[in-house]
Amino acid sequence: MLAMLSTRRHRALATGAALTLLGTGLPTAAAAAGEDSTGPDRFHDQKISWSACALDGVPDDLQCGKVTVPLDYAHPEAGGLDLALARYRATGDRKGSVLLNFGGPGGAGVPGLAYGGKDFMELTDGYDVVSFDPRGVGRSSPVSCGDAGEDEGLDALGDGSALDDPRALLAKLKETAASCVRHSGPVLTHIGTVDAAQDLDVIRQALGDEKLNYLGFSYGTRLGAVYAARFPDKVGRVVLDGVDTLTEPLTEQGLAGARGQQVALEDFVDWCVKDIACPFGTDARTAREEVVRTVRSLDEDPLPTDFGADFTGQDLATALGQGLYSKELWPSLERALARLVEDGDPSGVMAFATGGLTLPARTRSGEPPPSPSPLVDAEDVPLDNLAAAYMAINCADDPDRPTAGRITADLQRLRAEYDKASPVFGRHRLSEVLLCYGRPRGTDFIREKVKDLDTPKMLLVGTRGDPATPYRWTVETGERLGDSAVVLDNRGEGHTGYGSSKCVHRKVDDFLLYGSLPRSGSSCLPGEDGD
Repeated sequence: MLAMLSTRRHRALATGAALTLLGTGLPTAAAAAGEDSTGPDRFHDQKISWSACALDGVPDDLQCGKVTVPLDYAHPEAGGLDLALARYRATGDRKGSVLLNFGGPGGAGVPGLAYGGKDFMELTDGYDVVSFDPRGVGRSSPVSCGDAGEDEGLDALGDGSALDDPRALLAKLKETAASCVRHSGPVLTHIGTVDAAQDLDVIRQALGDEKLNYLGFSYGTRLGAVYAARFPDKVGRVVLDGVDTLTEPLTEQGLAGARGQQVALEDFVDWCVKDIACPFGTDARTAREEVVRTVRSLDEDPLPTDFGADFTGQDLATALGQGLYSKELWPSLERALARLVEDGDPSGVMAFATGGLTLPARTRSGEPPPSPSPLVDAEDVPLDNLAAAYMAINCADDPDRPTAGRITADLQRLRAEYDKASPVFGRHRLSEVLLCYGRPRGTDFIREKVKDLDTPKMLLVGTRGDPATPYRWTVETGERLGDSAVVLDNRGEGHTGYGSSKCVHRKVDDFLLYGSLPRSGSSCLPGEDGD
């Protein structure tokens, strides 16, 4: 699960590197000679044409390509859409490919691999390391909510005044949902994880792999589990790190996320107050109260920025959520908060929320893409795509759609529960849940079918101090998947374990490269190297 910026802010805060990378022309996937270009076989008999991604700041050995998948798997003759791919080629004895998904939902894999690929270079000893922009994301027929999405976005409750008029709030949510339909095109009704899992199998075949070898993080664990349920006989070596829930409704997921982020925030404050430079003082209780006051003050009186969008308390909550994912980020977060609190300068926190990269505001036409098929150009990637895809995929995966009457009746109770879970993150998390109102009911497949799998062993990694995907989700999902699941208990902090724990990193690599699995229930301790 990925903490998101309010979509309104994406006009100013889109990740520049991602859009720059995705602006390159990607070569086409060549269909097998002689195949019917309109029939379903064309999707399963592709050969990817790879070429270098010749861009400033991108490794020279990164290659780009694309693959075509059906828009609608129930009606493959209705047309296709292209998915952007990137890879680092194997440097050792190649045994196939390992496909990565970095999470989200809504995260683009091509820029993730381009700028974070160094963490995966050991896997090139045996694999081509590949990632992709899922359908509806990045250059792969990106979804958008247009101006309505940017105006309402993920801070649907704003400063909280919307709670005084639930009917008006619900009307705005329906308007936002309708705007998402207008600006996203046909892919919006085929954007869920079940469709994305079928895309994985098309990619697997195009890569020439008999089985899918896969490393998924956070939301990517949901995608991997759905793939295993949908294609059990095609499962190779699969690792799920930062395991998502398969059963909890969005309301419960939001509460769990708010609680986890609150615990991580309190840990950060306890660390910060030991430093005389902590912008919230040197007393932990007072500092925690000051964080809450700062968020509420910015909601009531946002700060102007150089990017054309004011900086609100909900934007600060989002930035805090990103910074709490790893202790390695805490010093940078502390400095950015000091600039905000002491100088009234939000730029450091804004950059923090976007990974240190920003893109100047620009105007977009607001028109939907003319066709779901081709990769879009960089200038046509909507700047609210990350948030729009996050909403669309989560809602497509959730079958619950409370009525207007139920939401109106429950809104005050939900607000109290979310505020209790976290006075800093609760409002933002509740907004995410409400944004499914007005959208079609999601699939039952994940809750009903992704269980008791008959597949080769899969490695599930859970981190005890994970602020986004609680460790209990790893245990619960492992029990749900059945004998196929091998659980590794990472007794550290931060979101996911592969990038922060040498022990986890080594055990994951040993499994992917050599098939060596740890004993289910074994642990990685903080500082342990995994030897």
